[in-house]
Amino acid sequence: MSMMMAVVAEGESAVELLLRAAAMVPAERYALAAIIFVSVFLYRFLEFHVIGDILHGFRGGRVELTFHPNSEIYHRVASKCRSLHGRYLATPWLASPHLQTLFLNIYGMPPSFTYKRQLYTVPDGGTIALDWLLASDLEVADGFISEDASTPLIVVVPGLTSDSSAAYAKHLVYSMASKGWNVVVSNHRGLGGVSITSDCFYNHGWTEDVREVIKYLHHRYPKNPLFCIGTSIGANIVVKYLGEEGENTPLAGAVSICSPWDLVIGDRFISRKLVQRIYGKALADGLKGYAKLHQPVMARLANWEGIKKSQTIREFDHHATRVIARYETVDTYYRQCSSASYVGNVSVPLLCISALDDPLCTREAIPWDECRANKNIVLATTPNGGHLAFFQGLTARRLWWVGATSEFLSALHDSSYMHRQKVVSGTKEGKK
Repeated sequence: MSMMMAVVAEGESAVELLLRAAAMVPAERYALAAIIFVSVFLYRFLEFHVIGDILHGFRGGRVELTFHPNSEIYHRVASKCRSLHGRYLATPWLASPHLQTLFLNIYGMPPSFTYKRQLYTVPDGGTIALDWLLASDLEVADGFISEDASTPLIVVVPGLTSDSSAAYAKHLVYSMASKGWNVVVSNHRGLGGVSITSDCFYNHGWTEDVREVIKYLHHRYPKNPLFCIGTSIGANIVVKYLGEEGENTPLAGAVSICSPWDLVIGDRFISRKLVQRIYGKALADGLKGYAKLHQPVMARLANWEGIKKSQTIREFDHHATRVIARYETVDTYYRQCSSASYVGNVSVPLLCISALDDPLCTREAIPWDECRANKNIVLATTPNGGHLAFFQGLTARRLWWVGATSEFLSALHDSSYMHRQKVVSGTKEGKK
């Protein structure tokens, strides 16, 4: 018994000794330790890479290209693009995919200009806002760029719940128009301040509106080379459309930026970690906001009470998208709307750009082998960039992917490898 008391006494003495020793450490040391701990945590949590950038002498990460060895699109078009054969260095004070993505959506430093709006009605009665910026609308050093019947025309398809007013869309549109091309943003139905005028909403794989807009523009401007650029969900829609149409599309070429590719994999990824769940909640709130804009129609077609309680994209899709689009399950909807399944049938020159640190569209979903097997596709991946961001320069006024897209489409337009649609004996054939 006395031995046990001695042990306890020794234990208490040891605790007291430790407390006394701890009390002797200056408070500044504890504050410094706390700062270091929090800094390391935030550095890892926010996936900063500024230390890596410093160690590599601020050279940036190399752009990796994936393509078929015999691809003429690579050898005759993409090989001429300096940006695709260089490196991408993120703006130093945005050296994190999360900071890049957040900055893009909060501010983004977009150029200032005014669109010309055209309302277009599709066969089912739906209304699409087409926002135009013509090359002739921009004043340049030597006056105004003249409009020409052969001037290339670009159709831009935005991402989920975003429209022509998004910062990334304005960066792209202004850049292409300032180079002398005409650009139109095809806003998803129900966005851009336009009401839903039919019992149909767009979704992750809804290609009918893109198909109708492209058909309309080709019919109205048959001499203008027609290109299409899809961003995020818009990229998924564009690639799926290209796969569905094959040789029959009038598009001369296309670009996909930050596509989710495989929606099943993306659904699992967005709920995997805390930071991804934060993004998922934000996207779900955006979808709920979109639903509230059109509540009379949405409440009649879907489960409104379920929509209001949705905390994730999957829950929203279960109560709204799946019901309206008549898919049996959410997974069925995701599988059938994933563009990765359509890559093999893409028959026009297509540049695909993705950042490997994209916090919304995981690298795990990229169909590497399918892109490598298709001679029409060049896949460009960068170590950094975030989602639709890729800010570069100290002032963060430029997006790397915008320049790469412009360079690729310009090289394609100057080549003999643009896809051309032909009508032969009542049928359509594509020729490169």
